[in-house]
Amino acid sequence: MTISPFDNFIDGAWFAGSSYAKNINPSDTSDVIGEYAQADAAQLNQAVGAARAAFASWSVSGIQARADALDKIGTEILARREELGTLLSREEGKTRPEGIGEATRAGNIFKFFAGECLRLVGEVIPSVRPGVGVEVTREPVGVVGLITAWNFPIAIPAWKIAPALAYGNCVVFKPADLVPGSAWALAEIISRSGIPAGVFNLVMGRGSVVGDALVNHPGVNAISFTGSQAVGTRIAQQCVQSLKKVQLEMGGKNPQVVLDDANLEQAVELCVQSAFFSSGQRCTASSRIIVTDGIHDLFVDAMKARMATLKVGDALAADVDIGPVVSQAQLEQDLSYVEIGRHEGGLLAAGGERLEREKNGFYMAPALLIDTTSEMRINREEVFGPVASVIRVKDYEAALFEANNTPFGLSAGIATTSLKHATHFKRHSQAGMVMVNLPTAGVDYHVPFGGRKESSYGPREQGRYAQEFFTVVKTAYIGC
Repeated sequence: MTISPFDNFIDGAWFAGSSYAKNINPSDTSDVIGEYAQADAAQLNQAVGAARAAFASWSVSGIQARADALDKIGTEILARREELGTLLSREEGKTRPEGIGEATRAGNIFKFFAGECLRLVGEVIPSVRPGVGVEVTREPVGVVGLITAWNFPIAIPAWKIAPALAYGNCVVFKPADLVPGSAWALAEIISRSGIPAGVFNLVMGRGSVVGDALVNHPGVNAISFTGSQAVGTRIAQQCVQSLKKVQLEMGGKNPQVVLDDANLEQAVELCVQSAFFSSGQRCTASSRIIVTDGIHDLFVDAMKARMATLKVGDALAADVDIGPVVSQAQLEQDLSYVEIGRHEGGLLAAGGERLEREKNGFYMAPALLIDTTSEMRINREEVFGPVASVIRVKDYEAALFEANNTPFGLSAGIATTSLKHATHFKRHSQAGMVMVNLPTAGVDYHVPFGGRKESSYGPREQGRYAQEFFTVVKTAYIGC
């Protein structure tokens, strides 16, 4: 069967790539979703040039036209959420309900920022000098390079693209090369929204080729990146050298604290959801479960019983709880960390093995390691898979210490019925987002997203706080 190629979108037109790469279904490796264009440096340069040329008019365009375009994009995404969610699950591996939920979130994000086009406000302030007025306003940054991760292939692009366009910037978008299908589908929707040629551009390809060229291009004013900490650190260094504005989201090693007074059933359910749903491939997943002495043994037994009920299989199957991991390389990494944890002294209490299914895919039984300590690599390094480890502690004070005993600081959770401990944890957790009696993974689209320490760098993403990155402040003085 001939597979139609999917091209890059530059300056309002579709362009063939210098080569094409196959997009493989992780639930069924014989299923080729499509062949997607691979841009080269010359095509990236063309996209940046188109964005720069379009910026002069787009940056001062009418806000109603921007709002209408973003609203149109959001409306179509929501109307096609099942189709787009199915495509997402087919190429990334999260279950179809999760895929549809992510597509819905993407549509809502565009709808939200359609409204933000009309809500960008400034200030009029009296000067200390008589007869002088002061206006403080926000203007777009310029050409913004967006580099996104593979684990949320439509939501992460949406929460970068929508505010960039809403605030008058032009975009060059480089999606993760593992999941080009959702990115292409989103770009195709954007291409029909009425946004002028050059304002939005899609360049697919390897990060080592397209990503590096985008970060180092002199015509790019800002870079927003979601991905690994190692790559993010290198991007930050490159952006500082060229004085580009930079925003980084780089993952986490998120703690979920379970206190003696927690509701056991609730604590188990939120830990299972946080650690294992979406195959654990969420930067907000709780991979460190910190449990106090009094409830530890009951909690571990209840976790094992709940994990035994989880069904791992084809992401598109109706009765599946957890799909495959995204690739062979990711599967090998996840399995290797299980062995690392065991070698360091952890006990594998449940799961942790590769699974065979009717179709060849990258399936793994969720793993729970117990008797681990904070010094172990399994508790220091981000695995990014369905692997969780339990750290046993004496009391709340020890739990809080262990929760903060990490170089990361994205999300943190606590399961407790104590208002005192919940309140104290909210204030003293060294994380950008704190959850009380809720999974650490799962956030709203209209509020800030981001972390502290090595998890994030630069202004927050999402909600009204997105303006901090996608705009610059101007102060104007007016004499009478």
